[in-house]
Amino acid sequence: MTASDFYERRAGVLLHPTSLPSRLLDGDAERWLELIAQAGFSVWQVLPLGEPRQGMSPYQCISAFAMNPALLGHFSTPDPAADSFRSFCSTNHWVEDYATFKLLQRKFNADAWFRWPDEFRHRQADALARLRRDYASQYLQLQWQQFELHERWQQLKQTANSMGILLFGDMPLFVAHDSADVWANPGNFLLDENGIPGVVAGVPPDYFSDTGQRWGNPHYNWEAMQARHFDWWLKRMSYHLEMFDIVRIDHFRGLEASWVIDAECDTAVDGHWQKMPGDELLAAIRDSAGHLPIVAEDLGIITPEVTALRKKYHLPGMSIMQFGFDAFEDNPNKPQNVEPDRVVYTGTHDNDTTRGWFESLAPETQQHVLQVLGIAAQSAAGTGESGIADLVVDRLIDNAMNTRASLCIIPLQDVLHLGSSARMNTPGTSSGNWQWSFQWQQLDRKMITTMRQRIEQAGRLAHSHV
Repeated sequence: MTASDFYERRAGVLLHPTSLPSRLLDGDAERWLELIAQAGFSVWQVLPLGEPRQGMSPYQCISAFAMNPALLGHFSTPDPAADSFRSFCSTNHWVEDYATFKLLQRKFNADAWFRWPDEFRHRQADALARLRRDYASQYLQLQWQQFELHERWQQLKQTANSMGILLFGDMPLFVAHDSADVWANPGNFLLDENGIPGVVAGVPPDYFSDTGQRWGNPHYNWEAMQARHFDWWLKRMSYHLEMFDIVRIDHFRGLEASWVIDAECDTAVDGHWQKMPGDELLAAIRDSAGHLPIVAEDLGIITPEVTALRKKYHLPGMSIMQFGFDAFEDNPNKPQNVEPDRVVYTGTHDNDTTRGWFESLAPETQQHVLQVLGIAAQSAAGTGESGIADLVVDRLIDNAMNTRASLCIIPLQDVLHLGSSARMNTPGTSSGNWQWSFQWQQLDRKMITTMRQRIEQAGRLAHSHV
């Protein structure tokens, strides 16, 4: 992928594979690519493809590398002699740690690794070798699953790219404490001799929460990582850039400074900002990869230092149309303030759908939104509440499409004008998330034709679609 590809004016759609009708990377994925290509989209953005630790959140996974086996569902019989399989395992050393970690999870009834017996918690070589021998067939199967998932995704990537579609992935900044990565590389994290963190990650109290957010992820031991020239990070980023044409770094501001919380604190109140070596890390990634097709998730309260770091490496930030209705003229989410080095969205997977968002607003706030969007009373007259919401969704999509942002991403729920029942995730809640999927009959010919016209009118048809 070249820099011109990255910054070409494009339109994309946000949909996680679990929201396909089959929820699988089966034939639905090719059918989906064909439909979005017809609609004029040239970017498909997904959420992290990892295996969730518990529940269904793809932002807390048991590996920073492994894909979720549930995305494929069916696997063939392993062939350990296959050259392609042997090559995959030899070039992806993480797969050995992942498969071993999964075996131990099964052996100890999903108990966290830092509560395993010492021989396994501290990765004694003879104990791990014995485990792999005793469970050889399961060990092979776990590795084979990752191989087939990787091959399937590469097949989809080749198909997408041949259609002029770029794949846009998502990478959480932090990794889960109870993960193969932390177990296999404890020196990369701030842990005591028993594998327990003294400080954890999160964000401080703000306008939305008096106690902030305590995520519980361990902080990186940046001093040790720098001493090893960020080797773990370089492998992680290299793998993601093999999988995707564009990668979003979630919580990018944590590369400049992170909120460090005392692990004994039940909330995020007892914490402090600490500088992080994001400049050095990004330089190392750039030097290793040769380019940085990275989008910085820079939502929320962002300091000048974070913006300077993003701009130094020419990384697009993010703007959200739903956040653009306050009284502050310098709000970066207002259409007129969206610069070319932004990726603009109507909303993300953490927002309500645009229809749901509007319908949940107080009447006086709805009137303010209608006024800002230029939806006159006579335009809305006779349309009813449902019709008014449709107008709002259309206007917000068009506002996003017509900004100066190089890339505009619309969640499929907004393309379909769906309400709150189609919301993907509600932050701070633990149930009812990550479950929405669409049905093929919702993507009718009229919707595809209309969407293509809107993308073309906004000058976002990529060259391969013209």
